[in-house]
Parts: sequence; structure tokens; C-alpha cells
Amino acid sequence: MGAARRGFLAALAQRKGFSVAQEYSDAVTHVVSEQNSLAEVLGWIEGKTGCGVQRTGRQKSPHFLDISWFTESMSAGEPMSVEGRHCLQGDRTSSSTDKADHSAVLPYACQRRTPLMHHNSQITDALEILARAASFRGSEVRYLGFTRAASMLKSLPYKLQSVEEAEDLPWCGGHCKSVIQEILEDGVCREAEALKASEHYQCMELLTSIFGVGVKTAERWYKDGVRKLDDLKDPKFKLTTEQRLGLEHYTDLRLPVTHEEADRVQCMIREALQTFVPDIQITMTGGFRRGKQQGHDVDFLITHPDNSALTGLLKKAMDWLDGKGLLLYRHRKERSHAPHRLNRNMDGHETCYSIFALPIGDLKSERDSVSSGVARSIGDSSGVSSPIWKAVRVDLVVTPYSEYPYALLGWTGSKHFERELRRFSLQEKKMTLSSHGLFDGDTKCSIAATSEEEIFAYLGLDYVPPSDRNA
Repeated sequence: MGAARRGFLAALAQRKGFSVAQEYSDAVTHVVSEQNSLAEVLGWIEGKTGCGVQRTGRQKSPHFLDISWFTESMSAGEPMSVEGRHCLQGDRTSSSTDKADHSAVLPYACQRRTPLMHHNSQITDALEILARAASFRGSEVRYLGFTRAASMLKSLPYKLQSVEEAEDLPWCGGHCKSVIQEILEDGVCREAEALKASEHYQCMELLTSIFGVGVKTAERWYKDGVRKLDDLKDPKFKLTTEQRLGLEHYTDLRLPVTHEEADRVQCMIREALQTFVPDIQITMTGGFRRGKQQGHDVDFLITHPDNSALTGLLKKAMDWLDGKGLLLYRHRKERSHAPHRLNRNMDGHETCYSIFALPIGDLKSERDSVSSGVARSIGDSSGVSSPIWKAVRVDLVVTPYSEYPYALLGWTGSKHFERELRRFSLQEKKMTLSSHGLFDGDTKCSIAATSEEEIFAYLGLDYVPPSDRNA
């Protein structure tokens, strides 16, 4: 494994009371590897030491183990008994997945690696249409069923060729199995196509894409006869400020935000924050941290080792940006100080939901515009004004330094990955995970962590990097 990851895991083991050897010797009792076969590890050790490994005793010490044994031991705080599933095999680890053996395919999305690009997009696209249609009808059970099946298929390292290959996959039975079979045999899911073409689905897609409009509001408007955006100009519809601005800037807000634009927004925010706290820490989260090159909005996490430096900072920075003409909308939510916050699946961080006026132009002209303010429009030769900025949705979250690893994990996503991570914590570990911390229901105590990797280790999970959380 990489030196940085090995160093982190070694330090974690030492804090738990384990002895970690820097070199292989006869004193070593356990050898842990990540994504290697037994043959590869034995060959590596032989190359380092110049001699073969002698395994002695009825239990064949030393044990050659997959990383899963390590994470379970860290969670337990003591060496776990070695089981067959922990042991490295001749040409693959025991936790590897292949087309012939689905017994190792784990049911929770947080136990699997899900990259951005996968092999079964035709099937998952149909399942996600069914999931959205279910959510529009208020059917949470059907929504979760289709979503879990789609997530399962996204994590497969191969393309399904027959419905039999999905036979024993978690969440892929029943209705989902019929969808898989139909697409593999006919190349299309007729139910998904019919839903996508229906008036209700298309109207709900349109209305929920408006900033500030959720499923319940969209359904109410649909029942009141709304079929297109212009229908909302009727005075009988009382729009909130968010909804009014969502309509006003609908075209811009529906355009994807590119990674370059997200970087430019980050430069603007950093300048505003550093005006008041020069060494502030700001991290881009959400889809961009998971490797996406475009998204619908941009999320940022703000923290500092000195909590007092965070007091009032977000308001001052947003006032500064507003004074430069760079904000179209902002709504700030104060931090909740409820004493029970850590043992609930809720987010009480100070947050600002905003729409930025991102200047259009090169970075130099943008830096100039941030420093001096930005004109909202410019006249062309015909005298008609045209905008020189693009409306971009931006969420800013302020977190205390002690909660930063949990907030980083929670705000990175994906939404389904986070839902599954919290479900795993509660159902398998009897712990409650939130973006504030990890709460142990048995001891009634919260568990401090210094990194995302440490949180995964506490839960007994293999670490999943952000690029593989696209569940």
C-alpha cells in the first residue's frame, strides 16, 4: 500500500496498543496487505529478505491477511481471531469479487467501491428513473429499493451479460430483476420509458429543478394545474424568495457548473474569508471531491483550529462579497447548540445557502472584478444590456475543527453512500453517525476522530476514498 496510508494505519495500530514492525522478521505474527494475493506478498517479502517465509505451528504463523482483519481489529481494539475470509488466497484476496462468486458482494454501499464510471449504466439509468418516479409519488420504500439495486450494479467490476449473473446480488431481486432481464434481452425497460414520457414525471422533473422547490411543493403545484414555468407567473402562486430567484435565474442554474468554475468560486470565497482570517481552511466537497468534472452546485467546508476565529466569520465574508456585487441570494442558518446533537442524524452546522454572480471572463479579469466589484451587465453596440456573470449555487458550511473529519465525510457524499454509511453504523455497530461525530449508543459517548480513515476504522470498514463513493 502507499506510504502515506501505511503510515496512518501503523500509527492507528500503535495507538491501539499493537506492535508494528518496520521490517519482516521471525517475530512477526500478522502480515496485512491491501489488494494483493498471497503469492505477491510472499514474493515481495522474499525479495526484501533474500529468503523464503517459513510458516510454523498448527495455525500457520505468521498469518497473511487482507486489510479487513486489520479494520475489524482496530474497531474491536484487540486482535481479532483469524477466519478464512481474512486470509490472502493464492491469486486473489478473500474479499475480492468476481462474476462467479457473489457471496463476497457486500450489501451496504459503504462497504463497496463505486467509481464514477461503471459498466452497467443502461440498467442503472432505468432503475434511477423508476426511483425518481417513486419519490415523486411519495413511495419511500420503492425509491430505496430501486436506488439500492442501481447502487449495487454500479459497483460491479464487470458488465452483466445475463439475468442469472444478478441472481444472488443483494437488492437485485423482484421488480429490479425484471428490469435487468428486460434490458439485457430487449435493450430497453418499457416501464421506465413510459414513465419518462408521462406528463406527471416530466412536470415533476421540471418543477423540482427550480431552486427552492421540493417534491411536496411540486406535487401541490401540479395538482393546481402547473405544467410549465410560465404558469407560475399567475399571482395565485405565492412564491418564496428562493423560488422567485430560482425562476429568475432558472437557465443559469440548470447549466452544469464546471470544475474550472468551481475553482474560480473557491478563489472568490477564499479571498473573502482571508480578508478576516488569513489562515482559514477551506475545502471543496460534494461531487467535485469525488472526481466529478461538473455539477449542479458547489459545496465548501470551512474550519480553523481556533474556534473563536470562526465566530461571525461567515456573515462577515458574505457581507464582503455582497458589497462587491457578487451575491444574488443568501440564506444563513445559525449553528445549532443542542446538547444532544451528536447522537442524532442531523446537521446543525452553521450554513449559508447562496447564489453567486460568477463573473464571466479569464481569471485575471475575475480577480480584478472581485477586488473592485463587478458590474451586473454591459451594453453592446446596439445598446442592449447583456449579463457578464453566471448564476451559480454555492453552499458554505462552517464546522469546528474537532468535527471537521465527520463534516468532511458527511458533505462529500454521494447521498446514497452517506445514507448507507449511517444505516450501517446504526444497524451493524449500534452507533449513530452524523456530520458532527460518532455516538456510541452503549457507552452514551461520542468518539473523536482526526481523519476520515479513522472513522472508517472505528466502524470496522475498509477505507473508501472519495473517488469510489459515487454510489
